[in-house]
Amino acid sequence: MNPLDEIEHSEKTSGNTDEIPLVALAGPPNSGKTTLFNRLTGLRQKVANYPGVTVEKHIGEVRSGGQVLADLVDLPGIHGFSARTLDEKITKEVLEGQVDGVKKPDAVIMVTDSTRLENQLMLVEQVLELNLPTLLVLNMSDELKDRGGSVNATALAERLGVQVVWTNGRTGEGTEEITEYISQLKRGNSTQSKVSDVLKDSSQSRTLPVLERFSKRKKAVKEVVSQVDFVPPKPSAISGHLDSLVLHKIWGPMIFFAVVILVFQSIFTWAVPLMDGIQFLIEVSGSWISGVLADTWFRSLLIDGIWAGVGSVVVFLPQILILFLFIGILEDSGYMARAAVIADRVMYRIGLQGRAFLPLLSGYACAVPAILSARTIEDDRDRLATIFVTPFMTCSARLPVYVLLIAAFIPNEAFLGSFLSQRTVALILLYALGIIAAVITAFILKRTLLKAESSTFLMELPPYRLPSLQTLGLRLLDRGRIFLTRVGKIIFTVTIILWFLTQFPRTEFGAPQDIEQSALGQIGHVIEPVIAPLGFDWRIGIGLVTSLAAREVIVGTLGTIYGIETADEESLDLQSALQESLSFPAAMGLLVFFAFALQCMSTVATVKRETGGWKWASFQFLYMLALGYFGAFLAFRLF
Repeated sequence: MNPLDEIEHSEKTSGNTDEIPLVALAGPPNSGKTTLFNRLTGLRQKVANYPGVTVEKHIGEVRSGGQVLADLVDLPGIHGFSARTLDEKITKEVLEGQVDGVKKPDAVIMVTDSTRLENQLMLVEQVLELNLPTLLVLNMSDELKDRGGSVNATALAERLGVQVVWTNGRTGEGTEEITEYISQLKRGNSTQSKVSDVLKDSSQSRTLPVLERFSKRKKAVKEVVSQVDFVPPKPSAISGHLDSLVLHKIWGPMIFFAVVILVFQSIFTWAVPLMDGIQFLIEVSGSWISGVLADTWFRSLLIDGIWAGVGSVVVFLPQILILFLFIGILEDSGYMARAAVIADRVMYRIGLQGRAFLPLLSGYACAVPAILSARTIEDDRDRLATIFVTPFMTCSARLPVYVLLIAAFIPNEAFLGSFLSQRTVALILLYALGIIAAVITAFILKRTLLKAESSTFLMELPPYRLPSLQTLGLRLLDRGRIFLTRVGKIIFTVTIILWFLTQFPRTEFGAPQDIEQSALGQIGHVIEPVIAPLGFDWRIGIGLVTSLAAREVIVGTLGTIYGIETADEESLDLQSALQESLSFPAAMGLLVFFAFALQCMSTVATVKRETGGWKWASFQFLYMLALGYFGAFLAFRLF
């Protein structure tokens, strides 16, 4: 049984869920909070979204002796309750019990990085003001000790009026004490937290101006630190040496470029054997099922429609998992923050933030996981702008279309001597078109619809740390499941619709009509007047409609229309058929159309999911469609 299914089953059979406490796991970014969450819950966790927003809600079960002690919710990492970002807003509202459909937590486990305790106590103060039972976790205990730091945990507990435990998320040290604390909540033996007099004095100044309130809080925290024998750790020697190289004016960008190339190349090279293996399994299983079932409309629907359509998406799963593996390693190791600082020097000029570099880079593999990775961008406007322009990156689904048309219409002759061929230059220009469109669009968006005052890019640089294998594994499991369930549903629906359009209406003898006479063929004739100015006929029109499921679908569609079995992008027969029915200017226009247009319903559905509605998804689809149409029109007239 799938562990996630087991969670849902246990929730339904474990009795009254109101009796199970809800415990919130809160803390700043890079404090090891999620690693502790995985230690406490393991595979007994599920992911949903908070109502009305795209922020994910991670909830897991904490068990002991086969009994469910509590539901643990891993809140987004925040620095304070200023609610400047969506993450901060969600965390604050969940802790205050203001989120519809989410009950107010019965207790809080407040995770801090003990090596940065002085700064993080201000967040602790704000959590304690909620007057919820609170357990203060001093994480990274090994690192604090190794770097010569210390703190009197007993004195800190007495000063704040809460229980304090030491933990090491990577080894699991201290998780037993957390489980015991949660067990006390289950038995109803937990005591309410009380804020110390020093913190109470500072919390009474809520109406003061922001800077004055911050000053009072900082002073109160410093007073607490001075009373608990806190010895700050020495600067990390390893982090210092690495930063002198990674953030160097010359070596830094070179290392950054090497990392980008590594991520970019691995998404294509490492994933190829796995993708080929999945494709082989899909074809073999499809052939076996086809041989078992009778030759009926149901077999055609299952094999030609559902199996082929969903399989065209599943085959990209290795690229997605490799992408998120790198994202996890870069984030958990601490390099992601450095890369964002380096990239920001260039991205700022076009209106994007440094954190946007990875989504744009990964868009060359597939726009869906690339858009999901834009969640690392805190500012909503920057995140929206990144999501909007990411589909302009030339994803791998465009390549079959490019290869087919370039091979059919571009001579395989040398360009600039023997260094490059004309076909290679054409492919490079198509990649460049996408980049230019993304840059111009981002530049316009950040000065119009997403206009905002220029803000200083601040990025906390955490110490370098070895990523947790368990955390990376659970993240890949989570990302893969989300991709298959959310995107697969869209492809499943679209492929069924397209199959019906190709099969009906049927003749009186029950046989399917010629594709030109089918409902899909009729749709091609209906839209032909619209695409005629681009040099396209009804056959290309059908291809454009079917490619909405996935761009590469147009290759198989054109093969079916021209009566060529097992057609792919390297089919010479299909290339000859296109040369006879499509002019050179029209072919160049079709290439430009696919470079710009958003022919991918999976991407549209993902944008809708990530932006919380159809507003931006619809605008993005129509904008890119218009850009593709007019780009193709110009290409048809110029060539």
